[in-house]
Amino acid sequence: MTAALPSLALALLCLLRAGAQVPVQPDLDTEEFAGVWHVTAITSNCSIFLKMKDVMKSSTAIISFTPEGDLAMKLVWPLMDKCQKFELLFQQSGQAGHYMGAQEKRDLRVMETDYSHYAVLHEAHHSETEPSTALQLLTREQDVSPQLLQKFTELIPTMGLTEDTLAILPKSGE
Repeated sequence: MTAALPSLALALLCLLRAGAQVPVQPDLDTEEFAGVWHVTAITSNCSIFLKMKDVMKSSTAIISFTPEGDLAMKLVWPLMDKCQKFELLFQQSGQAGHYMGAQEKRDLRVMETDYSHYAVLHEAHHSETEPSTALQLLTREQDVSPQLLQKFTELIPTMGLTEDTLAILPKSGE
């Protein structure tokens, strides 16, 4: 199990399609966006994610913003025998809804949100060895409606991904 922890950490960090035009939520209201979200579906072309996607469960993401406007994300991923916690910090890029993870060369964009039910995040990892793209569907409740899941699924090919990379994460119950 402990051998899986570094792989899970890499999968989370391995979430760009070079040159892709990724839309960003207009005038993102950080106060409304902050709070608890559930990661209910992910699609990614990251090889580590693809190896682990069938055993992953829904996780919890707590999003907050620093006084400087940077996005702080605390993730709790349930594993077989315990929960793994990650803390990520994305610096403001100058455009509301667009953030950069400087050390990991990651690009995070809040593509769309209604603030009270769902959010779609696009994350690009600019790795020299394995650049990758990920979309995440966040929901305020652990349940996701079929309509919202359909909307998310329709975004997949527009970001250069394929539906076979989709993981709809089951509830963890934790």
